[in-house]
Amino acid sequence: MSMDTVPAKLTPRLVAEVDEMVREGWYANRSELIRDAVREAVRRARAQRLEAAIKRDVEWGLRGKS
Repeated sequence: MSMDTVPAKLTPRLVAEVDEMVREGWYANRSELIRDAVREAVRRARAQRLEAAIKRDVEWGLRGKS
């Protein structure tokens, strides 16, 4: 699988938290944790967009039946 490199700046506190999670064995390395965090952020954003679209459809349907 081909991957792009995306530079990111993190605060020292976040780097310490990431490193601690890697040391504790939650993730194999920093990159794995960051990929997982980005996937989760994308999943949440998609779910929120879908929920908003459903709400708009329901509101449109309710207005159309009045």
